[in-house]
Amino acid sequence: MDIKEDTRKRAMLLHYSGEQMEGRILSHPALSGTLFLAVTVAIAWFIRDSCKVDNFPQKHVFITGCDSGFGNSLARQLDQKGFHVIAACLTEKGASHLASVSSPRLKTLLLNVTDSAGIGRAVEFVSAKVKGRGLWGLVNNAGRSIPIGPSEWMKLEDFATVLDVNLLGLIDVTLQFLPLLKKARGRVVNVASILGRLSLTGGGYCLSKWGVEAFSDSLRRDMQHFGVKVSIIEPGFFKTGVTRLDLIEADLRRRWNHLPQDVRDSYGAQYFDDYTKAQDLSMGILCSPDISKVTSCMQHALTARHPRSRYGAGWDAKLFWIPLSYLPSFVSDFVVSVLLPRPEGERR
Repeated sequence: MDIKEDTRKRAMLLHYSGEQMEGRILSHPALSGTLFLAVTVAIAWFIRDSCKVDNFPQKHVFITGCDSGFGNSLARQLDQKGFHVIAACLTEKGASHLASVSSPRLKTLLLNVTDSAGIGRAVEFVSAKVKGRGLWGLVNNAGRSIPIGPSEWMKLEDFATVLDVNLLGLIDVTLQFLPLLKKARGRVVNVASILGRLSLTGGGYCLSKWGVEAFSDSLRRDMQHFGVKVSIIEPGFFKTGVTRLDLIEADLRRRWNHLPQDVRDSYGAQYFDDYTKAQDLSMGILCSPDISKVTSCMQHALTARHPRSRYGAGWDAKLFWIPLSYLPSFVSDFVVSVLLPRPEGERR
């Protein structure tokens, strides 16, 4: 009986103590005020983020890299919402297929973003379509990843090949379309990458995406005076043409086979196989087939009244890569060293 009574008293005491503690927390002015402020800010941000622009059928959007992947999917989504989409494709095949699955409202044209004269002709084509209203949206999506791999395996022209498309082409397109964008007080949406925050591999890809981040930041600050908003999309790993392992591995094998013997010896005979296996495993785990996670970010940047400056797309970007980019370099260096094999000479 004493034991039961003692247990009952202890339970009552714990319950009373809990109520007291809760009362103290809720009655503390500073804590209550902070909690109220946090909830208010969260609600206000959600409402602000949800506000949309109107008159989609009166707005024109120009998208590069629409043969497949993000650009192709976004073009079709915006077309369904009533936008006037002008989709730039690299190949006739890509342009024909996109036109066949879209409404007559969507127009296609052929464009290589490394051709400055071709960009000028695209500007003239778009100017004729917008008829003085200006261009509401420019989505710089065109890009390439190959060649990618250890920097020592590259030549200078390999870096230039990627930078010409991913960075210099993007800048050229943006600068030539800016007058039309300023007229509409429109939007620029630049596709970067989480590799624009963390250099996980050599070659020109990471360099180009870091450049996209820097260019977009400076452009955003310059254009705020003219009502033009600039957003950066930072996708994680997704299954697109940029991440096709067969193409990447074929290019890596070609480079490995053409390396001087002393360079290959420094890595070890097994290094290439270990490197490609590690890449296959990482990409197999990380690459998501759901590219709508990226295109929904692009769509928000074009349709929200208050678009965000940056959009992290994909669970790996939001939960792993972007947080990792804020940590000290020795932490990210360790993570990369775990993901990739070590050269034979270093293991000794």
